[in-house]
Amino acid sequence: MNVVLRPAVARDLDFLTDLYAEEDVRPFLAASGSYDRSGIAGRLAQDPHDGGLLVVELDGQPGGAMAWELKNRRSGIAHVTGIAVHPDFRGRRLADAAARLLQHHLIRKLGFHRIELEIYGFNDRAQRHAERAGFVWEGVKRQAYARDGGWVDGVLYALIAEDLEPPP
Repeated sequence: MNVVLRPAVARDLDFLTDLYAEEDVRPFLAASGSYDRSGIAGRLAQDPHDGGLLVVELDGQPGGAMAWELKNRRSGIAHVTGIAVHPDFRGRRLADAAARLLQHHLIRKLGFHRIELEIYGFNDRAQRHAERAGFVWEGVKRQAYARDGGWVDGVLYALIAEDLEPPP
């Protein structure tokens, strides 16, 4: 399995728009995120020192996406968001492999010390992914987000430089 993580470019806009609109993807993304065509296009123009939207390829085919953003420059903290795998590519641990590539990129190449991730409490699949990818459970923000007429928890995970496994 050849997994590549690369910066998203303009030619990826249709793929990303369709991916983030998938009925089995959208409910699990942050409600506050901008995952429509104009929001995605805005991410493509983002300063690469402040974050990045990335396409996950499997054997040369786009199969998913993830993004990161600078959370705290002084303390070297990045926040990962927008993780999505197209339904046709599920079951192959594509997100796990891509997460490890992103961890190495952020910590080893860009010099971040800490990578944070927050997942809705109802998203068991994403929580299992976070743990398989080496993120450490840090806690729960109880009833932190208004969603679908109720309140949902945010489950916090992080990985620090000392947690990082050797390169894949």
